Parts: sequence; C-alpha cells; structure tokens
Amino acid sequence: MATSTEATPYTIVIGLEVHVQLLTETKLFCGCRNRFGDPPNTNVCPICLGMPGVLPVMNQKAFQLALRAAVALNCQIARFTKWDRKNYYYPDLPKNYQISQYDLPFSHDGYLEIPTADGGTKRVGIIRVHLEEDAGKLLHAERGGKSQVDLNRAGTPLLEIVTKPDMNSPAEARTFLEELRLLLRYLEVSDCNMQEGSLRCDANINLHVQHNGQTVATPIVEVKNMNSFKAVEAAMAYEARRQYEEWLRTGAKLGEVPKETRGWDENRAVTVSQRRKEEASDYRYFPEPDLVPVVVSEQMLQEVRSQIGEFPAQRRLRLAAEYGIPEYDARVIVELGKAFADYFEQFARGLENPKNASNWMLQDVQRTLNAKGWTIEQFPVRPEKLADLVSRIERREINTHAAREVFAEMIESGRDPGAIIAERGLTMVSDEQQLKAIVDQVLDENPKVLEDFKKKKGKKRKQVAGFVRGLIMRQTKGRADAALVERLVNEALVARTGVPLE
Repeated sequence: MATSTEATPYTIVIGLEVHVQLLTETKLFCGCRNRFGDPPNTNVCPICLGMPGVLPVMNQKAFQLALRAAVALNCQIARFTKWDRKNYYYPDLPKNYQISQYDLPFSHDGYLEIPTADGGTKRVGIIRVHLEEDAGKLLHAERGGKSQVDLNRAGTPLLEIVTKPDMNSPAEARTFLEELRLLLRYLEVSDCNMQEGSLRCDANINLHVQHNGQTVATPIVEVKNMNSFKAVEAAMAYEARRQYEEWLRTGAKLGEVPKETRGWDENRAVTVSQRRKEEASDYRYFPEPDLVPVVVSEQMLQEVRSQIGEFPAQRRLRLAAEYGIPEYDARVIVELGKAFADYFEQFARGLENPKNASNWMLQDVQRTLNAKGWTIEQFPVRPEKLADLVSRIERREINTHAAREVFAEMIESGRDPGAIIAERGLTMVSDEQQLKAIVDQVLDENPKVLEDFKKKKGKKRKQVAGFVRGLIMRQTKGRADAALVERLVNEALVARTGVPLE
C-alpha cells in the first residue's frame, strides 16, 4: 500500500457529519435530565419513551445554543424552520422515528477556517447545521449474549453539522474536528467529550483518480465507529488506500458499486463493510405534526451575535501578538476555555513579562486545577493576587522556589502574598558578599567536591557545580538568588581548581 506521505495518482475527498450534544439541563422535547453517567434508564419519561398520546415541547435553551453555534460557523440563518420525522427502526429508538430537520433546516451555507500545514488557512464549507434528538445507546456483551438498551440518551438535544467535501487529507479532517471542538467548547455550546459520546463523527470519503487524462471518482463510502480524532485520521488514511487498491483491482467496474457504509475496527486498524449506504428516501421524512415551526427574529440574531464576542482562532492570534507569548502557549491557553484565557489576560496585565504569566498558568495553575479537580472559576487565587506574587519574582524580591511556597499557602488560606512572605521570612538573599561567604564555607567543608570537579569533564563537571548550588540553596532555605549563586559557584570552582567549567 502507498503511504499517506507518498505521491499518489488520486485526490482524497472527505466530508464529515458531526453530531454534538448540547449543554442543556434537560432533553430536547421533555423535562428529563440531560446528564451522562446516571444508572441506565433512569432519565426517561413517557415522552422520550414514545408512549402513545404524549406531546413534545421544544427546549428553548437548546435552540439558542444551536443558533449560537450556527452563527459562529458563519451560516445563513433561516427565519422560518420546521421539524420532521425521520423514520427508521432500531432498538435504541423507542418511537421508531427521530424528530429532526430535513428540507428546512434552521441554518445552511456556512464555513469554518482551519490552519494548514504551510501556515495558511483553508475554508471548509458547511452545508447545514440542524437540530435533532439523539437516540438511546446499545450496550453489547463482550462475549456474546444479549445486548441491552439504555434510553437515558434518547431525546438529548443534538446538533448535526454537515460539511462540504472540502477536506483532501486525513490530517485536514482531524484539524477540522479539533478546530470545531475548540469553537464549540469556547462558546459553551457543548463539552465535546468523545469518550462520553457528546461529540461523534461519521466521515464520507472517496477518491478522484487520474486515469487516461480523465478524473474518475470512486463510490462514496461512509465510515462509522470512530471514537477519537486519532481514529478519524487513521480510518481515513486506511480507507483511501483501500479504495485505491479496489480501483486498481476492478477498474471501470468500480463505478457500478453502490455506496457503502463501513465501520472502523480499532483493534485491527481496518474498515469493515456493514451495509449499503442509505439514501434520504429510505427514511420517509414527513413534517412533524406535534411541533410548531420556529420563527427566528432579527432581535434573536442580534442577541446571539452579542453573546459570541471574539472567536477562539482570533483570540489565539491576538494573545500571541499582544502579549508576545509563543504561539503554542496561546493555543493551549485558548483551548483550555474562555474563562481560562480571561484569567490569563487579567494575570498578564499585572506583569512586566507576560511570558511569566503563561508559564505559571500552564504549569503551576493547571497542575493545581488537575490535582484538585477544579475549573478555573473555582480556583481560589484571583489573577491580581497571583500577579502580585509573580511580579515580586520579576523585581527579584523572592525567588521562584519561595514563590511556589507562597503560592501553595495562598491556595489554602487566600492570604495576600506580601503577608505570607513577611511572616515566613522568604525575602530573597541577594547580597553578593553574603552569598560569596556561604559559597566559600560550603567548599571549605566539602573538599571532595573540588577533587570531583577536577576529575570529571563536560556534563558531569557541570553536575558537580549543580550539587554545590543545591547545598547552598539548602543552607539558605531556598531563599538565595539562584542566578547569583550559579555565577559565584562557577567562579569559585574555577578559581580553586584552575580548570574551566566546560
């Protein structure tokens, strides 16, 4: 098989169908809780179970979140939209139909720009974004036996985002999903957690093969069962190679092969045929008689646009430019959420060097959040107090070691850094004569260090110097000016042994 990095006589064409669960308290057409992880079949009612005679009522918050996502995806918003029944029979669909949208979706013709490998951007078209209810979940026994049905998910508000076939590599498909997840999380539309099923993706892929001066298209294959972005990329790479080999084997007859649905087998890293791909006519759509159409007013649109603000891709670029931090730092800060990026900006404004803010945010703060299971909103140290602490490092009042001790106390007590520093006597020792005397004392008490420094070379000689610095930091209880200690130790070792540091 040709690898994805080799030149190929074909172009890969990929379109995605992405399903995203919305962050609502209740389901789309009933009052049942929209919550992951509860015992099976506990978040259900006659409406989402499809009992006779029940009537659905639309969740207004779900529509507002969907509208926010569609506007952010640059879609045209339909001022009049209706609901439809999508009919099919499956054990996890208790009504035997799904309330969805067909011919009049609430939004269409949008796009999302994604970064490209050459540093530019590419616009991926969005055919439509529409709302529908989710189905339940089948729980299959690992070694045969009966499958079980959990209907907690049935009726959950689901946003379906259908792209144009504008992606031409597995890497582009993965990048699109990463950018889409970032956008939707940033807008607080969805948590997009693939492990919990709140973001699911199917991919349609085929090849445009150059043959005898003409372009021949292979049949479209829909690939399902991809549970991570890595799996999407791997499945697309495999399926492209498989289709090309099939084209080589069958030639012109391949055009007679019907569209197909295949599943991704993670363990074998292959796609497996499942069934013939359905067409829209197979679902026998007809208007939902129990729900009124939705009319979107200009006031609704203006309210949504005012809520969105700066998009994450724009903020990523601005943070790097405005604060002079690396693009990597800016990307991670934005990916960690709007509230996290807001905290960073408030923190960074109080420092001479904003790079210190990104370092503390991505190391100390994030490590604390992970350890405590907190969000940044729950973090007890406000950005102005953290800026007060880190600015003292910049002014060389305390060193980083002492600052981390103060930081830990601030988390526990909420006290101001100045009070903690004064109480614990953590002001940095930066008097050169005082530190020089301590260096001389340590070397006098450890003559073997000088012998080791003479014998060793290169990296190991530097390790000896590092050992001496450690002794001095211990003697000063971590309060010594680390940069000054390093210079004084190096000078003393070279002077006493007559050998260079390198």
